Amino acid sequence: MITKEALQFLDDLVANNNTDWMHANKKRYENYKKDYHHYIASLLAEMKPLDKSLEDLEVKDCTFRINRDIRFSKDKSPYKTNIGVWFTQNKFRKNSPGYYIHFEKGNSFIAGGVWCPEPEELKKIRKEIAFFHEDLDAIVNDQNFVKEFGTLTRDESNMLKKAPKDFDPAHSAIEFLKLKSFTASEKIDDKLFTNKDFSKIAAQKLIVLKPLNDFLNRALETED
Repeated sequence: MITKEALQFLDDLVANNNTDWMHANKKRYENYKKDYHHYIASLLAEMKPLDKSLEDLEVKDCTFRINRDIRFSKDKSPYKTNIGVWFTQNKFRKNSPGYYIHFEKGNSFIAGGVWCPEPEELKKIRKEIAFFHEDLDAIVNDQNFVKEFGTLTRDESNMLKKAPKDFDPAHSAIEFLKLKSFTASEKIDDKLFTNKDFSKIAAQKLIVLKPLNDFLNRALETED
């Protein structure tokens, strides 16, 4: 679970998102970081027995820096005011499929899959879908998947309007093939993150995404 002290630190950071405040509260930040790492460790302890591909992950592999990349952003706030955790089945591959947990007041969620793969990786995933779309159909129509996540994420920013190049517009899996990311997510009540059983509850939800991650990894590992 996330500690009350960590949440209070984030609340105060929202109201004081500047380097002067952060420097003046360095000790609090160090305590926050320790809580963050303990939070990840408790999640890993629950996830590893459920997904053996995560066994080599360490806490440091799952963290995000608190500093924001503001080079191309209109928002010049220097620090993130959310808590993110990323578990990937292949920590050595850029943008590998995995599991994500996000705490942000009013916008907390869990998710998984692969977001915005590189062009060559996207092509591999689409080829896998074109040939084995029945496998993906079975995954997203599984009753546990539907109960937790509904379906794969679909919105205007995540989909092509037409069939991708070199794929038949009449393909039976065209709605999958038009996707640019292959993710699923579920909104989570902020209060759940402070539940003493949060790690166990979150792991039971996230593991439902394992077949999707396995399918995506299979696609990415296939040689052309």
